[in-house]
Amino acid sequence: MIELPGMAEVWDALPQARVVGGAVRDMLAGKPVADVDFAVPLEPQVVMARVRAAGLKAVPTGVAHGTVTVVARGHGFEVTTLRRDVATDGRHAVVAFTDDWEMDASRRDFTMNAMSVARDGAVFDYFGGREDLAAGRVRFVGVARARIAEDYLRILRFFRFFARYGRGEPDAEAVAGIRALRDGLGQLSAERVWSEVKRILVADDPRDAVALMQETGVLALVLPGADVPQFDALVARGAPGDALLRLAGLVTGDVEGLALRWRMSGEEQAKLLALTRPNTLEPGDDDATLRRALAEEPAGVLVGRCWLAQDERLGWAALRTRLAGMERPVFPLHGRDVVALGVPPGLRIGEVLREVYGWWMGGGCLADAAACRERLREIRNAGCS
Repeated sequence: MIELPGMAEVWDALPQARVVGGAVRDMLAGKPVADVDFAVPLEPQVVMARVRAAGLKAVPTGVAHGTVTVVARGHGFEVTTLRRDVATDGRHAVVAFTDDWEMDASRRDFTMNAMSVARDGAVFDYFGGREDLAAGRVRFVGVARARIAEDYLRILRFFRFFARYGRGEPDAEAVAGIRALRDGLGQLSAERVWSEVKRILVADDPRDAVALMQETGVLALVLPGADVPQFDALVARGAPGDALLRLAGLVTGDVEGLALRWRMSGEEQAKLLALTRPNTLEPGDDDATLRRALAEEPAGVLVGRCWLAQDERLGWAALRTRLAGMERPVFPLHGRDVVALGVPPGLRIGEVLREVYGWWMGGGCLADAAACRERLREIRNAGCS
């Protein structure tokens, strides 16, 4: 049974509540459970009143949709009133509250996500989710096309869960529904697409899921021109499960345009662009060459490029180990060092620093601050003669 700090206090205040969703699925799959959500057949105002009467904090984070965040022993738990759909438009739903557990479960996406657990450990499974989870079968609740038409994000969620839990042949009805309704992906925001693709890519082995995305035509819609063979080879040789590294193995063409279209964070954009630049390192490179590369870019980027560039030659693993184990050289001078020698502020400071930097790089980034200042004086004196 799931046991997290604060759960007992929530159940004391709301004995009718059950744990729902991913926590139940992961518990039954033997995976770690970090977050717990509850559902309850009580309206939000009643939930808040009972929680506060028990001395707990209640935050109305989504009362219009039935969600209250209960804080117990420093942990936040989302507690949501049972709901039924009144209307859907392919992305959002208008809901009404209910006290019917099966009706609430019927609006969830997959059978493995539609289970709930009471305080005594009893599992409520209305649609065969436990059997599907054990069999590695990702199956929509009810009619696949109907579930997809309610929310087209469920297409990408299917591949995410297939990558994490799926085994063997995918559910035929789900695949048929995805093929028929894949154009609905155009209704999704770019941020949501990237969020789901990211979660697909970080699975232990997402190759089957990506192959199925390609087979159903979904991959061509979200990532046109994807290089699936290169991606497969990258995963097969044991590259880390980093979403941006794996995306770099898939993407072709205008990488910057993709990053902007998916509205990646600035950090994500920079890393993806860096990873997809040409690799300049080789397994036989000496330490000076590696130090020069590290002075220009972080080890993580250089190691990632080596994973992407790896071919049948030996030595790539050793090269990655060397890069990861080397301290990144830092050029020891600043503009104030140039000013201290009497060079007036302006463009000349940048020119002098670049000249010293080139000398430092040429020496394999080994010269310390004293040696660089001496070189700086030589350049300054030469300029004054």
